Amino acid sequence: MPAKVSHFEIEWWVIQKRAVYVMAFVLALGAIAGGSALYVWKYDNPLKNVATRSESLAGARFMSFEGDVRVIRASTRQIVFANNDIQLYPGDTVQTQADGRARISMADGSTVVVRPNSTIIIRDNATAEDGKRSNVHVVVDSGQMLVRTQQQSEDSNNVIETPKTQNQIHGQTAASFGVNAEGTEEIRVNSGAVESVNRIGERASLKAGEYVSVNQSGTISKPQKLLDVPQPLQPRDLEKIVVGNSGSATVALRWQKPQSGTPSYYRVEVATSPFFVPEGKVIERDQLVVTQFNASDLRAGSYFWRIRATASSGQTSDWSEPLKFIVATPVKGVAAVPASNLSAVYLGGDVYLIRGSTLPGTSVRVSGREALAAHDGSFQVQIIAPPNTREVLIQTSDSQGNRSQYRVMLNRSS
Repeated sequence: MPAKVSHFEIEWWVIQKRAVYVMAFVLALGAIAGGSALYVWKYDNPLKNVATRSESLAGARFMSFEGDVRVIRASTRQIVFANNDIQLYPGDTVQTQADGRARISMADGSTVVVRPNSTIIIRDNATAEDGKRSNVHVVVDSGQMLVRTQQQSEDSNNVIETPKTQNQIHGQTAASFGVNAEGTEEIRVNSGAVESVNRIGERASLKAGEYVSVNQSGTISKPQKLLDVPQPLQPRDLEKIVVGNSGSATVALRWQKPQSGTPSYYRVEVATSPFFVPEGKVIERDQLVVTQFNASDLRAGSYFWRIRATASSGQTSDWSEPLKFIVATPVKGVAAVPASNLSAVYLGGDVYLIRGSTLPGTSVRVSGREALAAHDGSFQVQIIAPPNTREVLIQTSDSQGNRSQYRVMLNRSS
């Protein structure tokens, strides 16, 4: 009988011990849940901004890049080459070499373009949870950077800093900032507005179409009218030019005067590289007072050309976007853009009708008049020729830039 009592007591003890463990676990969970609820009620949800912080860190990314573009990590000082997966964090440095160029998207939707031989530092790049407030701060340490902002709220900040100035960028603004090797700086505002202040507190308010320079001591000049970029006219992008009998070609470069500002002279450059690195430059001409220049003795190959203007005040415009043209050797026995059945029909007075056949869609130019060949390849161009004109030159060109020339005799009795 005592053995049975002892056995009952042991079984009772085992059951109660388990119950105690279960009860303790339930009480612990209740305490944790109650404490969490009390913390949230008093201090708000501590996790609600995690997604926002992650989003803001991912806000600075390369939209595009070409050439040698490097990133120096702020945390490790490690140098990595740009790629589409890199995220740019506050403190990171972006460097472009002579052949490098990069376009970066910031957290507030603005974009910055880093030109060749430039260094920028991302100081801040954050947006608030509601997306209505942002703080972007970029330092231009050397070279040139362009910035374009979107519409901004009143609480948003977009700041571009240079060694001598700090600049508040308004919404819907396009501006460029240049830091030169000799210690001077330039600010160009194409649209929108920029508020600038130098290191001693002097301020300048710049609006669309204005330019200022900053001297070596940090003084900001008075705003002057922005000198716009001269626009290239000829040769057109990807135009093909055939070499002459000498094995080289002379290419007539023509451009349009800037739409804003008064240029004093122009500088034109021709290079084998779209980045115009020193070893790739073929022609450099400065102090040109006319809007054209003949680039001579160009051998077969691909070339790029650009133009910029300088005002009497010393202000220089940005460079035009490089255009590419091709100097090619003719294919023997085969016309690049064929034309046949050419004739000139005299209509009376000094008027002629030039007719012929070529490939459909070909552009035909005669005496300053131009027409496109019809779907069957036929074309006709009405021209005016002075009485003593014996012949006219017909130029045919296709969409790939191939060009050919033909001559047609004029006869008033025809």
